[in-house]
Amino acid sequence: MSPQLAVADPDALLEELHIAVIIPAYEAEATIRDVLESVPGYVRTIVVVSDDSRDATASVVEDVARGDARVVLEVHHINRGVGAAMRTGYRRALAAGADILVKMDSDGQMDPAYLPHLILPIALGQADYTKGNRFLRPQALRRMPRARLLGNAVLSFVTKLSSGYWHLLDPTNGYTAISREALMALDLEVVDDRFFFESSMLIELGMVRAVVVDVPIPSRYGSEQSHLSLTASVLSFALKHVRFGLRRLVYRYLLLDFSAVSLLLAVSLPLTAFGVTFGLRNWIRSSLHGTPATAGTVMLAAFTSAGGLFGIVQAMIYDIMSTPTRPLTLPRVRVVGSQPAAAIRPDRVARRG
Repeated sequence: MSPQLAVADPDALLEELHIAVIIPAYEAEATIRDVLESVPGYVRTIVVVSDDSRDATASVVEDVARGDARVVLEVHHINRGVGAAMRTGYRRALAAGADILVKMDSDGQMDPAYLPHLILPIALGQADYTKGNRFLRPQALRRMPRARLLGNAVLSFVTKLSSGYWHLLDPTNGYTAISREALMALDLEVVDDRFFFESSMLIELGMVRAVVVDVPIPSRYGSEQSHLSLTASVLSFALKHVRFGLRRLVYRYLLLDFSAVSLLLAVSLPLTAFGVTFGLRNWIRSSLHGTPATAGTVMLAAFTSAGGLFGIVQAMIYDIMSTPTRPLTLPRVRVVGSQPAAAIRPDRVARRG
């Protein structure tokens, strides 16, 4: 990890940090050269992981690497997925001594001009992980395909439930940056191998109580085609969110700590299950036999269901209030002047030697 330094020029700040860009690539020969050539000069290491590409992706990267010593090629000879490719890239960048590690895709949708927006909150010690968010700017929403907009809205909600990061949107956005400290705190082997990678990263970051910040970054949509099936991803993601979400709740509110959330869930979940099951069973019985349920039966089903749901909502409120606020990352910069760190512009940042 680099020590804190002192420079007033933001470009010098970026050059002093060891920033690595990891690019998972699958059949990206048409776009990978432009992506590599667009990476700013202050980035010290560029790791491209060709995930069993059947086209000339690896050859194009090797050709660029001959003129750019920053570019490193890793090849998976079996297609293992974007998550596995990122694990390989992260480990290679960590071994090179990277302070901040950025993920960019190989399709050219991620504008490198926004790299400082992702990097600065981590350099200031305000965040452990930053991610792009296409929902924060109305003009960007109008350019987004409607299918992607709807799919991301659904996935955003379920990711809030499973990760505990209730303030985040756009969980499948792959334009991200992470500090060395936060990455080393994660169990990368648990991170999903394929398209659930971004969501599983958020869930694992929540397990270690890392601070995650959204950064408004519009995507650029061109003629590239996504390898992600929206319908299949929603169905498969839902099952994974349930599994990882239950794991988070057990780990966070039963094994590590027993809080108000633990008590509320312990009471409200069985109560809701009983109320719904009891009500449905008696409703079906009444329909089949043509006899109305008694007032006591209706009241018991209604009160237990409503009481359980109320407890679940209260548990969600407490979960929202417990969003991590103390970063794991030590600041690599200090702020010039007395303004709050959140209001600092790049030209008011200095590094301390």
